[in-house]
Amino acid sequence: MALLEIRRISRQFGDTKAVDDVSLSIEAGEFFTLVGPSGCGKTTLLRLIAGFEEPDAGELLLDGRPLTGIPPEKRPVHTVFQSYALFPHMSVAQNIAFPLQMAGTASDEVRRRVDEALELVHLAEKTRHFPHELSGGQRQRVALARALVNKPRLLLLDEPMAALDAKLRQQITGELIALQRAVGITFVFVTHSQEEALAVSHRIAVMNAGRIEQVGVPDQIYGYPQNRFVADFIGTVNLLPVEVRAADQGGLRMFAAGLGEIAGAPATATAVGQRGVLALRPEQVRVLAGSERQEMDNHFRGTVHDYLYLGDVTVYKIALDNGSVIESLLANSLPGRARFLERGDAVEVGWQREAGVYLRD
Repeated sequence: MALLEIRRISRQFGDTKAVDDVSLSIEAGEFFTLVGPSGCGKTTLLRLIAGFEEPDAGELLLDGRPLTGIPPEKRPVHTVFQSYALFPHMSVAQNIAFPLQMAGTASDEVRRRVDEALELVHLAEKTRHFPHELSGGQRQRVALARALVNKPRLLLLDEPMAALDAKLRQQITGELIALQRAVGITFVFVTHSQEEALAVSHRIAVMNAGRIEQVGVPDQIYGYPQNRFVADFIGTVNLLPVEVRAADQGGLRMFAAGLGEIAGAPATATAVGQRGVLALRPEQVRVLAGSERQEMDNHFRGTVHDYLYLGDVTVYKIALDNGSVIESLLANSLPGRARFLERGDAVEVGWQREAGVYLRD
């Protein structure tokens, strides 16, 4: 039995269906992430789990027992908010101790568990500090320690890294993974950042307009999107319009106007004459040199339209002969050389038939 069962949950505000007939199962010890654009319903779903909102339809079960009607403070669930919601007049230790004291825990036990929590988030030396004396990352750790100190069955995290700068977000992401592994508590994490979702999660649910588009492990979501929304939202993707000319167990033969035939991997429920797109990640597209052309199932001529230097990699935008522009990602692995290609250079790009996913319209 799953730790948390979400069964056909819906929540509507006026004419807007914030959560629309959503069903999910989340396992004990899992790091589960809800990801999607602003307004997709992920925070509303989190608030329904926490008890800050009540569903219009459907049911929530934790350990097989219904949550509907149980107030937030009575649920074995804690939430870490984007704002952290620390008490400014309390020290770090007092903030962490607060939920234990409210539960009537003995003072000796409170001290022991606060010390454990401080060690867990590496803040033992900050016990007497106040929130305004801490960095953003340290305040986030205090909020995590306070949420974990009474060992909830479920920890909900509502975009807890949104206020941090990019480098600190990367550091905290690693710490969050290690923390979840150490405590073994189920985390349900809400973010609009695809990179964070892919980095921290055991499984991901991609949401759009109140509904679940796809659920799966990170490499499945990234490498095998089930529709155009997931392909386009998770990471960067090239979408080439194609028509299916042949489909069998050996793969697909597609046609792209102005380019010609494209060989693709097999796809289920695909029929000749279907129109759709080939979703192709930039790292799957090679800029070919010399004999590499013969090694590729698909290869087409183009011109370097533009490039974006990102330090470790450069993303090249290649204009193909039919006017389509596709991106190719090249690692800047040679010392002292930032770019291999210049705008206007004639090139040839290619990819293997296994690269990319055909998605019907």
